[in-house]
Amino acid sequence: MNLTIGVFYMRYLTFALGKGRLANQTLELFEKIGITCEEMKDKNSRKLIFTNEELKLRFFLAKGPDVPTYVEYGAADIGVVGKDTILEEGRKVHEVLDLGYGKCKMCVCGYKDAAPLLQHHELIRVATKYPNIAKDYFYNKKHQTVEIIKLNGSIELAPIVGLSEVIVDIVETGSTLRENGLEVLEEVCPLSARMIVNPVSMRMESERIKNLLMKLRTQI
Repeated sequence: MNLTIGVFYMRYLTFALGKGRLANQTLELFEKIGITCEEMKDKNSRKLIFTNEELKLRFFLAKGPDVPTYVEYGAADIGVVGKDTILEEGRKVHEVLDLGYGKCKMCVCGYKDAAPLLQHHELIRVATKYPNIAKDYFYNKKHQTVEIIKLNGSIELAPIVGLSEVIVDIVETGSTLRENGLEVLEEVCPLSARMIVNPVSMRMESERIKNLLMKLRTQI
């Protein structure tokens, strides 16, 4: 008599991690709850995807702004990225956990004498790497009409050379601002590393993801 033995197949859970310090801090946190990926510790590796076969997990590193895209389209089930990127990219993902590291603030900065321009709703120019965050803050929260200038490099340069009256940028310690005679004029929002999940994955892999979140919360 032939017995057909059903083999339970567990699919891989795929993680997209923002490159750099964020990824390193995330892997350190994962190790605390028993999730390791030895392949990722090899600094000379040219691999793009790293696997933990035992736990059926896959990891890959991506540029921060791309992480929500991978997660929205289901190329990754779970992503770890800064709150600034989530706000700026506006992707359809579930933000499920504040991981508590990578803390900083999104701020409006400029010379001290630019402060009155923010109080009297004057038409001003705002330079930033984060045009969507800046628009939302000035248009929807402050109800102030501004001209947004998108830059990619050193944002602090904009008010110094007269390109803009103020900037919207991430402030960690504020030392770069102070060195250039600039200061924080208004705080837009607090930032930190967040975990995001694809909406379909949240339903299909609900138990595994909820179990992961439960373990992570004990370490935060």
